[in-house]
Amino acid sequence: MTGWHGILQQGLDTFAGDENRTTQTLFLHGSLKVMLYSPRGNDPQKPHDRDEFYVVVRGSGTFRLGDNSFDFKTGDSIFVPSGVEHRFEKFSDDLVTWVMFYGPTGGEVNEGDQ
Repeated sequence: MTGWHGILQQGLDTFAGDENRTTQTLFLHGSLKVMLYSPRGNDPQKPHDRDEFYVVVRGSGTFRLGDNSFDFKTGDSIFVPSGVEHRFEKFSDDLVTWVMFYGPTGGEVNEGDQ
């Protein structure tokens, strides 16, 4: 492995010409999976079996995380623990996020949570 440099525009170019594409995997290494995510209209996500971390590249809206929701905007980051229901809601048409899945199935355990 010599490293990786993720270039946003190259990832966005993979969406060109395919209005139905909402995700693109850009990098895999060990347990780390880096993707671009750009939902259209609604966000049909189901809880995932690994922890995930979003960085909002552009766009804004509301994010549902379990029983709570909060507003988000360009530049925000969001952590979602494994198994927690979540989705983007009431989001702008230009929403694009980096999303990183990592760790073991079931999520990582914080030392303070043991």
